[in-house]
Amino acid sequence: MGHKIFISYKYGDTSVKHLERTPWYESTKVRHYVDELQDKLEDDDHINKGELDGEDLSNFKDSTVESKLRNKIFDSSISIVLISPNMKELNKSEDEQWIPWEVSYSLRETARNDRTSRRNGILAVVLPDINGRYDYMLEPKMCCQSGCTLWHTNKLFKVLRANMFNQIKKTYSNCNIGDNVYRGYVSYIHMVRWDSFINNISFWINEVKKIQDKKDEYDIHINV
Repeated sequence: MGHKIFISYKYGDTSVKHLERTPWYESTKVRHYVDELQDKLEDDDHINKGELDGEDLSNFKDSTVESKLRNKIFDSSISIVLISPNMKELNKSEDEQWIPWEVSYSLRETARNDRTSRRNGILAVVLPDINGRYDYMLEPKMCCQSGCTLWHTNKLFKVLRANMFNQIKKTYSNCNIGDNVYRGYVSYIHMVRWDSFINNISFWINEVKKIQDKKDEYDIHINV
């Protein structure tokens, strides 16, 4: 069964790997990854509740955009956040940028009339940088027998960071890196590489739904 999905992303970030669908003379933007994802979602009968390519919100007042976003997120059950190297504008505070608010709205349980919108399941999908690498955010490490991945959460918006490694009772192993290696889904907002996600979307959406169903096992933070 398809799900209603909201996609949060930094539209104009060009610090990502070139996609074949983008003309050679044009820089690939995160928006192009959304187009790629949207095609796949339609194939699996999922519905994208985010901004469509032909929908321009730039001429609306902030309050109107906020209302539109609230409505779209209210009518969705899954949020996908596309992580890109320059998703954060360093010259603006986080509460002046849209992604933190979109994540915050996704984490809230909202009642309208006789209907209540559950807290969305959220998946953070890390896009490859301009050189095709993921280690700016997900860095492979040699530890234990199977290896592990270091999450560079310090580069993320606070509301994303606060909902990672936030499982109340975590499972972990002590390995040779001198730190804890966590097992299973210890984050309400799990991170996955784009190449893993785009080739197995239904699997990852089902995993997010499982985390969502266990939301009481996580210490959820909703503030920007």
